[in-house]
Amino acid sequence: MKILFIGGTGTISMAITRLLAKQGHDLYLLNRGNRSDELPSGVKTIIADISNEEETAKKLEGMTFDCVGEFIGFVPEQLKRDFRLFKDKTKQFIYISSASAYQKPPKGYVITEETPLENPYWEYSRNKIACEKLLMDLYKNEGFPVTIVRPSHTYDERSVPLGVHGDGGSWQVVKRIKEGKPVIIHGDGTSLWTITHNSDFAKAYVGLIGNPKAIGEAFQITTDESVSWNEIYGAIAEALGVELKPYYVSSQTLCDMSSYDFLGSLIGDKANSVVFDNSKVKALVPDFHAEISAREGIKMTVKNVLEHPEFQNEDKEFDEWCDRVISTLESAKAGF
Repeated sequence: MKILFIGGTGTISMAITRLLAKQGHDLYLLNRGNRSDELPSGVKTIIADISNEEETAKKLEGMTFDCVGEFIGFVPEQLKRDFRLFKDKTKQFIYISSASAYQKPPKGYVITEETPLENPYWEYSRNKIACEKLLMDLYKNEGFPVTIVRPSHTYDERSVPLGVHGDGGSWQVVKRIKEGKPVIIHGDGTSLWTITHNSDFAKAYVGLIGNPKAIGEAFQITTDESVSWNEIYGAIAEALGVELKPYYVSSQTLCDMSSYDFLGSLIGDKANSVVFDNSKVKALVPDFHAEISAREGIKMTVKNVLEHPEFQNEDKEFDEWCDRVISTLESAKAGF
């Protein structure tokens, strides 16, 4: 098939790019040229800033596709632009939404595609909900061939999955664990979560491409494994060969003591126990099965990060914030 990705080199999309290239599809990436040196042979890049609609339209002139995948659309205005650019150019438009859009707090811990979309805690999620509504309206009213995909916590070889981290990514937490420093974990670490390696996610996503039964539908894609946050952080420590020293803080306290957006990322997402039912995507992609366990995936990622200094981004501001929070809470305990 002839496929175009808007983006195509991010945490989720790079694994899909690699899989499609391996399968021999005619794949184009429309982006600014990031990570181009990591692309498989045969993948073509259209260098453009899609926010410049006129320039992008010129570069796409005369081209049509079996599928367009949108990975970087976060607000409805961006999707309106995509509709103008691709309404007559593709047989399928796959939009990456987010499982964080599901109802918070959830009324039940098992999540399906029928779970209501409602998140009062996180603007990011509300924007994704608005994007989904716009696209489904375009499908119903204009015949735009939309498929919506909702990933949950998907990770790759460059960064371990975490609940609490700063703007610099995961490395500072890995470093704290490695150095034997206490590490903040939201709640008591027992809530259930799902982390999916991007190579597993890619298999289900690719199975939806070109499938007429996927048009006008939404699908969540995750592993079937549920693990606690204690298990996730414990697996990082195990991969480092050290003892984990957890420091538990309630999600609300973290929100109150921080300028970081923990209201959205924790109370609006990761602090809630969830189990995803992937029956719907498996009905269309019956050979989809997530093979990489959380423990195995974390071990692979930690090994890769340790071997690549370019993924070891220092975040001293977050490190100092962790120390302040722990010191403040310990002083408060001593005062009682």
